[in-house]
Amino acid sequence: MRDTLCALTHKAATAIALGTLLLLTACATLESPDDAGLTTATSMPRAYSETLDLDGRLSVQYQKDDKDEAIHVSFTWKQSKERNTITILSPLGQILATIAVTPDSATLTQSGQAPRSAADADALAQQALGWPLPVSGLRSWLQGYAIDAGNRTFIASPSNTKVTTRDGWHIRYQSWQDDNQPATPSRPKRIDLERQTEQAGKVAIRIVLDNWQTQ
Repeated sequence: MRDTLCALTHKAATAIALGTLLLLTACATLESPDDAGLTTATSMPRAYSETLDLDGRLSVQYQKDDKDEAIHVSFTWKQSKERNTITILSPLGQILATIAVTPDSATLTQSGQAPRSAADADALAQQALGWPLPVSGLRSWLQGYAIDAGNRTFIASPSNTKVTTRDGWHIRYQSWQDDNQPATPSRPKRIDLERQTEQAGKVAIRIVLDNWQTQ
């Protein structure tokens, strides 16, 4: 009887996690795993949270005018159900760009320039920054969720770390961090992204998450 109850509890937790993902708004600016017919690739390491505050570091390698370029910045990420705000900062703490994303549009603000708006947050970031930042995908990827190339839900864990998304990003969860709470699953610490692009050649993005708060 105890084994049966544990199995039912596990199935219920997985169903709740997938149900939460299905409730997220599907649009060009706030991507989430919400397609019908998805199957779970692995057990859930951590429940998805619609409200998330974190900060970390970005290292980006890309090509511009056939030359290799690299940039190292820090960032903050504030997420709610209806809004994302991503702030990119220089190594000295100066704000380089702020991207505010809602289900209807995305607005990018840079110092000394007029704000730019578009329906597609990823295209807006590419145009302004000169390198692709998959803002819409990161809403799920930062928490270890993705839609793979076969249109299945991927849920990362320390034993299940690699996925290729349906839009061509190769993701690897390189390291994990615990919150010093035995009952709390590990969360992603370092995430590596890689993709071949027409605009910026081979793009490699390393994300290190330093602080993480959910509600």
